[in-house]
Amino acid sequence: MTSHSTSRRTVLLAAAALTATGCGSDGDDDGGTATATPEAPESPDSPEEDGEALARTSEIPVGGGAVFAEEKVVVTQPTAGEFKAFSAVCTHQGCLVNRVADGTIDCPCHGSKFRVADGSVVTGPATRPLPAERINISGGTITLA
Repeated sequence: MTSHSTSRRTVLLAAAALTATGCGSDGDDDGGTATATPEAPESPDSPEEDGEALARTSEIPVGGGAVFAEEKVVVTQPTAGEFKAFSAVCTHQGCLVNRVADGTIDCPCHGSKFRVADGSVVTGPATRPLPAERINISGGTITLA
C-alpha cells in the first residue's frame, strides 16, 4: 500500500470515530450567504484567494445542494444565484448529513431534516439549526472562506 491510501484510511477511520462519538454545535446563525456574480473565469494557474475550492456554482442545483463530507460542509442554492453553506454535522448527535433533496438537508442517523434556505429544523429529533459556514463565490467557483 502507498502512504496515500494509508493516510486516506486513517482519515476515514478518524471521521467514523467522530461520527460514532457524536458532537454537535448549537449554532444559532441563519446561514452564510454568498451571491454569485458574473466574473471572468479564473485561469487554472491562479491561486485560490481564500479557502479550498468545493465546487462550481453550476454543480449546485437551485432549490437543492451538495454535501462535501470531507470538509464537513453542505452548500445549498435556495434561489437562483443565492448560495448558503452550513455545517454538515447534525446538531442532534453529530452524524454527518448525507443528502439534499426536496428542499431539505437530511441526516441518515435519526431522520432529522433541515431547510436548505437557512439550516433550520424541519423534522427532528434535532432541535437546533445547522450552523452557518462562510463561503466565497468567485469566477463561478465556490470556496470555503
